[in-house]
Amino acid sequence: MENTGRYISPLSERYASKEMQYIFSEDKKFRTWRRLWIALAETEMELGLNEDGKPVITQEMIDEMKEHQDDINYDVARAREKEVRHDVMSHVYAYGQQCPKAAGIIHLGATSCYVGDNTDMIIMKEGLELVRKKLVNVIYELAQFAEKNKDLPTLAFTHFQPAQPTTVGKRATLWINEFMMDLEDLDYVLSTLKLLGSKGTTGTQASFLELFQGNHDIIDQIDPMIAKKMGFEKCMPVSGQTYSRKVDTRVCNVLAGIAASAHKMSNDIRLLQHLKEVEEPFEKNQIGSSAMAYKRNPMRSERIASLSRYIMIDALNPAITSATQWFERTLDDSANKRLSIAEGFLATDGVLDLVLNVVDGLVVYPKVIEKRLRSELPFMATENIMMDAVKNGGNRQEMHEEIRQLSMKAGANVKEKGLDNNLLELIAEDPKFGLSLEDLEKTMDPAKYVGRSPRQVEVYLREEVKPVLEKNKDIIGIKAEINV
Repeated sequence: MENTGRYISPLSERYASKEMQYIFSEDKKFRTWRRLWIALAETEMELGLNEDGKPVITQEMIDEMKEHQDDINYDVARAREKEVRHDVMSHVYAYGQQCPKAAGIIHLGATSCYVGDNTDMIIMKEGLELVRKKLVNVIYELAQFAEKNKDLPTLAFTHFQPAQPTTVGKRATLWINEFMMDLEDLDYVLSTLKLLGSKGTTGTQASFLELFQGNHDIIDQIDPMIAKKMGFEKCMPVSGQTYSRKVDTRVCNVLAGIAASAHKMSNDIRLLQHLKEVEEPFEKNQIGSSAMAYKRNPMRSERIASLSRYIMIDALNPAITSATQWFERTLDDSANKRLSIAEGFLATDGVLDLVLNVVDGLVVYPKVIEKRLRSELPFMATENIMMDAVKNGGNRQEMHEEIRQLSMKAGANVKEKGLDNNLLELIAEDPKFGLSLEDLEKTMDPAKYVGRSPRQVEVYLREEVKPVLEKNKDIIGIKAEINV
């Protein structure tokens, strides 16, 4: 029977993918703990840990630990945690119940943060890799859209007021460029992630100094060996008991940057959908409004904006946590980290799935775009018209004043009387210009007013975007599944 009597996070039920949910699942966490305990025990064995000349850890113990790496006895761990109120020691105990030969050496020399913090780093790394995969695909889909629409003139806006025309493709490159900046930031942070390693209670490795009879040369090898076993290049060079919480800040700032880019794009799409120029995908049986059956609301773009705001605010959590850590370790980070890091990743995953879905199905309405552009184009063409009039013998200053007055009259017709823009007719009727309506209509080709937009799209995609996509071609081609 479905459990409807308890809170369930919408991030897991509505927004985040199964892949991201698994990365932050209990199974992933506790299986990683066991992998780390195996890596530590193997390292200690390989470095010759012994007592009175006899090995403390044997291959038989390691094999036993590996045999039970994934079949976690949760019932034993939960029962134990109710007794001792310590999650790590509860799982050490549960693992030991399955591995009686190795029970005495599991977690040897380590503190809780050995499994907790190293697992956090592994999970964040895998989370960033999944975010990166989806981000690259967003850039790919937008690049296809920009290429397809690079020559389609559209009215550009500054202050959401009509400005010089651009093209639909050029506008899309503005979205791409922000996501490209996010990818640069993500790649940098990803390249700098390091394991905590095994540093001990206050980061001094004092327990290992005891285990290995003060042999610093042997102890120097512990962290590099663990890092290699866990798929990392390095461990933190220095730390207290925990890795610096500034790492969490850097990671969540990357997520917040992606959210900001997605939010900006979704706002543009929502405004364009209001103008009926561009529309997010709308499914055959989708209901836009419970009251107004005709409505087609931009609900995916609105959801992108909604979740993105949450992610941007969530980035404050690790920043404040990082700033308020005391000396080598305090525990006021733990409860916050369990929420803020997981939810930041799950929400970002949901946003990127929504962005992929929207961009993959964006609908463009060229006729509406052209109609709006032509309604404003006469005002934008006045400089060209003025130059043509001067070529016909007119005075530049007089032509400027005449066009200014006619523009105000045409503007009043549009705003006050609800009429079409008749500026061209007014100019054609004015003998000072010496231009026929047919002459003026020839200046109304929208492509003449988009500047270098098509060329800029071509160059940007060729020089900046396509090399990145080529390097990442192996991860291109995913489709997003939207639950609601």
